[in-house]
Amino acid sequence: MKLSLKPQHLKRYRQIASILLRYGLSEVARSSGLEDLLGDDISRLTQRAHPKPAELAAELEEMGPTFVKLGQVLSTRGDLVPAEYIAALQTLQDRVGPVPYAEVEQVILEEFGLGVPHVFNTFEPVPLAAASLGQVHVAGLADGRKVAVKVQRPGIRARLAEDLDVLEELASVLEGVTEFAVRYRFKSIVADFRRTLMRELDYRTEAENLRMLGANLAGFSSIVVPQPVDELTTSRVLTMQLVTGKKVTDITTEDRAGFDGIRLANELQKAYMKQVCIDGFFHADPHPGNVLLLADGRIGLLDLGMVGRLSPEMRERLLRLLVALGEGRPEAAADLAVKIGHPGTRFDEARFRGLVKTQVTANAGATMAQIQLGRVIMDIARASADCGLQPPAELTMLGKTLLSLDEVGRAIAPGFDPYESIRRDAIPLVLQMLKQGASVTNVLGRILEVNEFGRELPARVNKILDRVADNRLEVRVRSFDEQELIQGLQKVANRITQGLLIAALVVGAALIMNVKTSFTIAGYPGLAVLLFLLAVAGALVLVWDILRHDRKR
Repeated sequence: MKLSLKPQHLKRYRQIASILLRYGLSEVARSSGLEDLLGDDISRLTQRAHPKPAELAAELEEMGPTFVKLGQVLSTRGDLVPAEYIAALQTLQDRVGPVPYAEVEQVILEEFGLGVPHVFNTFEPVPLAAASLGQVHVAGLADGRKVAVKVQRPGIRARLAEDLDVLEELASVLEGVTEFAVRYRFKSIVADFRRTLMRELDYRTEAENLRMLGANLAGFSSIVVPQPVDELTTSRVLTMQLVTGKKVTDITTEDRAGFDGIRLANELQKAYMKQVCIDGFFHADPHPGNVLLLADGRIGLLDLGMVGRLSPEMRERLLRLLVALGEGRPEAAADLAVKIGHPGTRFDEARFRGLVKTQVTANAGATMAQIQLGRVIMDIARASADCGLQPPAELTMLGKTLLSLDEVGRAIAPGFDPYESIRRDAIPLVLQMLKQGASVTNVLGRILEVNEFGRELPARVNKILDRVADNRLEVRVRSFDEQELIQGLQKVANRITQGLLIAALVVGAALIMNVKTSFTIAGYPGLAVLLFLLAVAGALVLVWDILRHDRKR
C-alpha cells in the first residue's frame, strides 16, 4: 500500500519520512513509499538514527503548529511513547513571531463588525505572548477592567486542515503495512487529534471551560481561574480576565519566603483531586507555562484548550488506583488497571502484574524528590500496552496531567509529597463522592427505577407462578459450547459400546473355535470365522470413523 503523494504535500512527506527513517522505522517508510522521496539523503539520515528526545521536540517545532500540537498530544500517550520522549514532548512550545498588528485588527473587525477602538477602550499593539494558533494582547474596557485578548492567527484553520489530511492518509497507510500501527490504532489517534484541535480552534469552547472550572474551584481561595468576558468572545477572539504573575519554575528562594509553599502545593493537589474524582472535568495541561504564581501568593491556572472528562465509574476507579499506588499495594493497583483497560487477545496478565508489582514496590515510600506520581501512571500505561492491555485515553491523559503537576509541586514546595496528600485526602474525597451520589437528581432516578420495579413485579411474579402450576417452568443454564459437549459425550458412549461389542464378538469366536460343526470355512468352524470377520469389520469402521471425523475436529 502506497501513499498518493500530492505535490503540495511533498515537503511534509519528506519531513515525516526523515523522522521514520531516523527512528528505525525504515521498513514502514519503504512500504508506504516515503523512502523514495529521500534519495541520496538516506545514508546520511541512517547515520543519525535514534536521535535524542530533545532533537525530536526541536524537529516538531520546526514543522509548525500542527506537529507541535501532535507532540503535545503524544506526550499524554505513555502507552505509545517512551518515558524519556514524553518528558521532551512536554516541553514543546510554539516559538513563532507575532503576526502584524494590522492582521489582528482585521480579525477583530471581522468578528465584531467594529474596529479595535470601538470594541476596546485601550489595546496594546505588542502582544503579551505569541503562539502558533494565536497571540494574546493586553486591553482595557470602558469600565476600567484590564483584560487579556487572545486573537487567532489568520489562515491557521486551513493550514491545520491540510496537515491533518496528510496525517490521516499516513495513518491509513501505516495500518495497512505494520501491525504496530494497527495495535495502537493510528487512525483513531489522528481522528481524535483532529477533533481536539478543531475544538481548540473554537475559543467559545475554551470560554465555557474557563467558566466551568472557575465554578468548580470556587471553594479554593488560593486558586484563580480567569473568567471570560462573554460579550467580547467569539470563535476567533477570546477576551478574559487578565492574570499576570511568574511561572512557577521561575520561583526563587526569595519568592518562597513570601508564601507557605507546602500549604499552596497541597491545596493545588486537592483541587486537582476534586477535578478528577468529584467533578469529572479537569485542566489537562498544567505545565509550568500555564501555572502562575501571582503577586498576592495565589496560583493562576491558564489555557483551558485541553481538558479531560471522566465518567462517574472511571472517577471511582482512578481514585482507587491512586490510593493503591499511594499505599504501595501492587496487587490492588494491577487489579484496577485491568478493570480500567481493555484486554486484547494477546493480553499477558501474568507479565503485566509482574511489571506493576516491580514499579509500585520500587516507588513505595518515596518522596516527591525521588518519584513522580504521574510517571508511575505513565509507566503502568506503557506496561499495559506492552502486555496487550489497551489503556483508556483517560488514564494516559491523567498520567500526563499528574506528571506536569508533579513538576509544579516541586517548584512550589520541593519537599511536598503527593502520595501523603492523596492518602490524607482519600477519605474526604470518598465521602464527597458518596454525597454526590445521593444528590436530588440521582435519588430521583433511583426512585423512578424502584417505581418501575414495583409496578412490573406483580405481573412477573404471576407469570412465574402460572408456569410453576402448569409444570412449564424451565431453568436454562448456558455454559461454554454445551451442545458440542453433549455431542462429545454421546460419541464417547457410542464408541465405548461399539468397542465392547467388538470385544464380545472376538471372545465369543474364540470360545466356539473348538466346537466341531459341519459348517466350516477354511477348515475352521464357520460361525467362529464369521464372528471374527464381523469383529474385524466393526474395528475397521470404528478406526475409519475416528480418523475421518475426530482429526478434523
